[in-house]
Amino acid sequence: MPFPVEAYQSETAQIVSDVFLTMLGMEVEATFDEWVPQPGTMTAAIFFAGSWKGAVLIECSERQACCWTAKLMSLPEPEGITDDVRDAMGEIANMVGGNLKSVLPAGVGLSMPSVVQGRDYSLRMCGGNLVNRQSFVGPQGLFWITFVEVLEKGS
Repeated sequence: MPFPVEAYQSETAQIVSDVFLTMLGMEVEATFDEWVPQPGTMTAAIFFAGSWKGAVLIECSERQACCWTAKLMSLPEPEGITDDVRDAMGEIANMVGGNLKSVLPAGVGLSMPSVVQGRDYSLRMCGGNLVNRQSFVGPQGLFWITFVEVLEKGS
């Protein structure tokens, strides 16, 4: 039976808000903006396995990723995508995913973070999937937190 991730939107919004405020010193809030694919997007992902299988993705612009890196690492803002930016995005995904683990079913483990960037890419998890996406807004604009649930065959 699928886990109702959409029922946990308020918890997700609070977790994302807390992570951004605590780790980046930035206030963000949930919005109701629709997801629109953008060029120059970065996606950081944490995958879950165990009693619930899926992933949580953070999707943002390259500019946001550079700004977040500067805030997280107390560095000047990078002018482009660097290993520091990739590491910072992975760490933000790890913090959000680790905190979200508390609302997921017991027995769920996390992977190492993965980061994807580019102008025209897609990230696909094989199998039947349910997707729940929440938009957030902060000082640098909109970004999205996306849950992807991998459904077992016959679900």
